[in-house]
Amino acid sequence: MDLAHTLYEPAGDGPHPTIIALHGWGASAHDLIGIAPFLGGGRVQMICPQGALTVPVASAAGFGWFPLTGSGQLFDEGAITRSADRVRAFITAAEERYAIDRRKLVLAGFSQGGVLAYFLALTEPERFAALVALSSWLPPPMVATLRPNDARRGLPTLVQHGASDETIAVARARQSVESLRTLGVPVTYREYAMGHEITAASLTDLASWLDELVG
Repeated sequence: MDLAHTLYEPAGDGPHPTIIALHGWGASAHDLIGIAPFLGGGRVQMICPQGALTVPVASAAGFGWFPLTGSGQLFDEGAITRSADRVRAFITAAEERYAIDRRKLVLAGFSQGGVLAYFLALTEPERFAALVALSSWLPPPMVATLRPNDARRGLPTLVQHGASDETIAVARARQSVESLRTLGVPVTYREYAMGHEITAASLTDLASWLDELVG
């Protein structure tokens, strides 16, 4: 496993329902692991890999999955594909190392991590039980690269976004939902009075939605 990662492991031998959670630009493997105890009553395993790209953040260092291009909203297919290949290999290694219930493997991502999660799950929908996109965006050029795949109709997807998101405008989330519907993906969309973040309300909805799938 060539990516640093954090792990929340439930009690018991497993296999456990598992979420692979991809952090946003400038964050780290520690960014999302804190929500794990609130999901599935602490019975859901969470694995948070860390992007290999170092990102200067003030006096510290954060991490990213692929370089930002121009305004940070452009789609670089080559960079995303390379990062996706690395995360795909990480997931395969994690399945061998940890007690993962492969029938209940959820892919989630926040912000830039959500862009990568979209790409991975929509490219290989049969591998995942569900997809979660938090404060993220499905770029139309990415949609254009996707080949037809009927398995997407069996990929429940939750999209959560803040109406006041200052990093990724809410219009992009709404656009993403329409793209998902065009692809035949069963999508649930939730919009909140929040910015580029996860709040108590959005976390509660996420936990309830996951309970129906993997609880």
